[in-house]
This record gives sequence, C-alpha cells and structure tokens, in this order.
Amino acid sequence: MHGPTLTLAEGRRKTYLVTLFDDASRLVAHSAFCLGETALDIEGVLKQALLRRGLPRKLVVDNGAAYRAATLQGVCARLGIVLIHCRPYAPQSKGKLERWHRTCRDQFLSELDVRHVKDLADLNARLWAWIEAVYHKGAHGGLKGLTPLARYQQDLAKIRPLGAHATQLDAIFYHRLQRFVRKDGTVSYTGSRFEVPFELSGKTVQLVIDPHTETVIRVEDKEGNALGLATPLDAIANQHRRRRRPTPGTPVEAPRRETGANLIELAHQQYHVMPED
Repeated sequence: MHGPTLTLAEGRRKTYLVTLFDDASRLVAHSAFCLGETALDIEGVLKQALLRRGLPRKLVVDNGAAYRAATLQGVCARLGIVLIHCRPYAPQSKGKLERWHRTCRDQFLSELDVRHVKDLADLNARLWAWIEAVYHKGAHGGLKGLTPLARYQQDLAKIRPLGAHATQLDAIFYHRLQRFVRKDGTVSYTGSRFEVPFELSGKTVQLVIDPHTETVIRVEDKEGNALGLATPLDAIANQHRRRRRPTPGTPVEAPRRETGANLIELAHQQYHVMPED
C-alpha cells in the first residue's frame, strides 16, 4: 500500500506499507513502512514476521516482480515454506489484504499528522502501537465478532516455532548468487574480485552475500553445503598462491592467506633444489 510522504534528511521520500498477516485470523504477523517496494524490503518484513509469529506452511503473495525474486524463493525453500503467487488479474484473491489496507487508511493514516513524524522509525513505531493496541483488539466482522488476537489464540497449538532455524535465520536470509570460478581461483562481485578455494577453479558455485551490507561471506554448492571462505583479492599474494589440484575425494579447504614469512618460504622453494630423502 502507498504510504505517506516523509520529510527526511535526504529530502522528501515516499513510503510503502508491506504487510504479512495470518489468513485465518487476520492477525498482522508484521507490517512496516519502507522506502521502497523491493524484494529486500519484503524479505525484511518476512524475517520479522517469522520472529514474532513462527513459521508458516504457506506464503501467499502478489505477482509483482519483487515477490517473484529468486532471493525470496530461496529463503522460502530453505525454510520449507510453500510460496504461492496470486492469480494475475484476480483481485478477489487479495480481498482480505485490501480490506486491511482500507482499515489502515481509515483508522491509522486518517489520524496521522505527518508533520510530527520525525523519521521512518518513528512512523513504524506509531504503526505498531496502533496495530497492537487497536487493530488486534478490535472486533472483526469477518471473524464472527472475534478480535484478530482472540481468533489467532485459538490456533496456538498449530503454531510452528522457528526451532533450530532461529539461530540460523540471518544465514538463511543471505542472498545466493551464481558465479563461475576463474582459473586463478577468483570470482567477481560488484566490480571486485574474491579468492575462493583454488580447487573450485572452473566450477560454478554460489556466492553467499549479506544483502544489507553487501558483504561476501562464503561460497556454497547448489545444495547449500559450505565450500570455503571468499576473501577480498590480494593481487600480490595471489601471484604466489599455490595451485595444486587435489586428488579425487580430497575435501575442499578455505583459501590460504599468504603472510610475509610464507612468501619468503615460497621464494626459497622456487630457486633452490630441495635434497631428496
């Protein structure tokens, strides 16, 4: 839903409301005003919804490009969530969400004076206060007079907690980008090159990225198994990097970071014949 326009330090910015709620109870799992409507914005709301309300079996979303992003599909696959897209040009399939939007406009936005909103965090704090104090505790006609919170509490036994996923949630939401490893054991990302285990040369791997900081974390295979670290390229050290392919079945190790002492040792090995045993 299109939200209010805020006056921020960088100028006037339009906001967009992203909401995920429980279909049976109309309880808002999480909702937030964002400065965009990208896949990353949607993933951020989904992550908070999981932390607040547990793991859904199905996630029904719109057909927009942001909802069809490979990154969102990957997150759902890793969590075992079935991702379902609404039928195109069928607004009735989103009727409950449109009703929520109307309620939010009529009861929250109509009473909001944006002149007193300091920033995006302030706007969302006001939204969450209204959701918890008013929306969740108001009788809902589609729920036979029950409140969304009361209807949700009837199904507490069916709620699936995050369990082991809770400690891995950040990693689950990392983005995976397919990359081909060059002959020198490097891959590219945003114009920079990174060293990966040299044994991966000539193979296609997944580069694991923290999308919020654009930090490269590691490399994985297509099944999600870790293959080693990905470190920023040191062009000088890379010239002296050992490039011996392992025998079949040898496990892949993280790339070795050469130090000054290691480089001296390599120089001696290159220019001196080692005695035989």
